[in-house]
Amino acid sequence: MENQRSVTIQPKQRGLSGSALKWIAIVTMLVDHTAATIVNKWLLLEGVDFMSMDFNTQLGEHAMGLLALYGIMRMIGRIAFPIFCFLLVQGFTHTHDVKKYILRLGVFTLISEIPFDLAFKGTFFYWGYNNVFFTLLFGVFVMWGIKVVEEQSSWGTSLKCVLKILVAIGGMIAAIICHTDYSWMGIFCITLLYVTRNNKVKQIIVGCISFAFEIVAPLAFIPIGFYNGQRGRNMKYFFYIFYPAHLLILYLIALMF
Repeated sequence: MENQRSVTIQPKQRGLSGSALKWIAIVTMLVDHTAATIVNKWLLLEGVDFMSMDFNTQLGEHAMGLLALYGIMRMIGRIAFPIFCFLLVQGFTHTHDVKKYILRLGVFTLISEIPFDLAFKGTFFYWGYNNVFFTLLFGVFVMWGIKVVEEQSSWGTSLKCVLKILVAIGGMIAAIICHTDYSWMGIFCITLLYVTRNNKVKQIIVGCISFAFEIVAPLAFIPIGFYNGQRGRNMKYFFYIFYPAHLLILYLIALMF
């Protein structure tokens, strides 16, 4: 009789995996960026200029419809960033090599900057507003710093608390200096999600409150609440490649109008 191997099949847990959450974030981000590039270009052709806040006083029905479409798409896009921040915390918590994680983020931060500037500013380089990978990268540095502080068993609770606050402030200052997307608020939110990572309910409550500066953003914590702790399909490099690629494609499409 042939020997048979016993195979243990892990039951699929209910809820949303990390890859499912990432897809939600990617799709809502794409909707948002499509509005910010292509729909915004259509609005410019209709006499609506968000950059100078110069609105044609006699907007037609078509222009008003585009304005409504723009507003709806941008609101949908507010769901993306909280999910990416949550997944960043999950990724950092479970990574086996923080340095490689930082290196990967750093490389795509640089790769993404030209497509980001082209898509949103129409130029190859614009220092006044930099892509969201900068925010995520600084968020990882903050989490790393907090983790190092937490691991110091000889330090008192008060000292650790002060040092963790200083680490977070350092990250927020870096975001302000580098003019990152979401600026210091992005770092602040990532920090709160990280320090509450061991209590899902508390993390969701704190997340909803901290992201309330964008009225629709707390809705992101509905799918986050259904996160089942599983990674799902391996999408490690998909988002890294998708981010600069979709920005470049949207920029090229907008040029056609």
